[in-house]
Amino acid sequence: MELRKDPLTRSWVMTGDDLPELAPHPEAECRLCPGSPDQNKFQQISTRPPVLAGPWSARAIVHPGAIYHIEGKLDRRGEGIYDRMPNVGAHELLIENPKHDRHLWNSSEVEIEQFLFLAAQRIQDLKGDARFRYVSIFKNFGPASGQEFAHPNSQLAATTFIPRRVLYELRAGLDYYRQKERCVFCDIIAQETASGQRVIEVRGDFVATCPYASRAPYETWILSRTHEACFEHSALAHPQNLRDLAGLLKRTLQRIRTITESFHMVLHTSPNQSHASASLGYWKTLDEDYHWHIEILPILAAKAKSYTFKEVYYSPVTPETAASRLREASVEL
Repeated sequence: MELRKDPLTRSWVMTGDDLPELAPHPEAECRLCPGSPDQNKFQQISTRPPVLAGPWSARAIVHPGAIYHIEGKLDRRGEGIYDRMPNVGAHELLIENPKHDRHLWNSSEVEIEQFLFLAAQRIQDLKGDARFRYVSIFKNFGPASGQEFAHPNSQLAATTFIPRRVLYELRAGLDYYRQKERCVFCDIIAQETASGQRVIEVRGDFVATCPYASRAPYETWILSRTHEACFEHSALAHPQNLRDLAGLLKRTLQRIRTITESFHMVLHTSPNQSHASASLGYWKTLDEDYHWHIEILPILAAKAKSYTFKEVYYSPVTPETAASRLREASVEL
């Protein structure tokens, strides 16, 4: 397997004739449950101690079908106008709970807090490797999402490149800061909380809101009202705030699930500053111009419509209507 760069979109594409099978498959016995015979086959990375009944509260393992591997050199090389490089990186499963039926929307806030702390630890640890420019945490859930395992889990990918969506945010944040010497995310939070039109819920230092220009119906972001570029720094320096984040994440997912079962969830944090880019110049004001956040993209059945460019998104529900419906959704206290 290797990575190839599209010279037009600047996206990196994983390709190879030996890619692992990523489609979900029926499991007679869950491989990720404690006590499974497969437990000894997994490479354990980190474990959070139990807070309730169980052998542990959250656990990180090497993904059994990893598409990125720690071993190897970057060896980025050209082929005419094209760029290619090996699939160096890290690919982990973050098992959110030892219990098979305890998801982020029906776990206790203490359990979710432990998962968030583990995610922060893994990001911080992998950023210690200067080869990795970015560390992503993401979750695919539901039949339309590409979910791989039934057991509650998220995934981590440490890559030698920055995902294109994050690059867009970095460039926009830097441009805004150069013009106004303010964080664009902080200004968005201030305007949204002042108007309240698209705000779903505020809990402690965190706010859940539907973006003004939502890419998909019921798209929801969770942001910290205190400025911080790095999720891991915020979580590890102020662990007392994780309980509020856990509670808001739990209730937000409960609301999303009244609309659809399937969703994508991605944590956006700052790039690895130990891999500084002199040509891009992001790292000079990165701590001031970027702001970590969680993006949740529900997956709804698409209606037939005429072809449009992919970068022009279509959402048949306005964020104002979406926020109103999500506010009214029944959730557990």
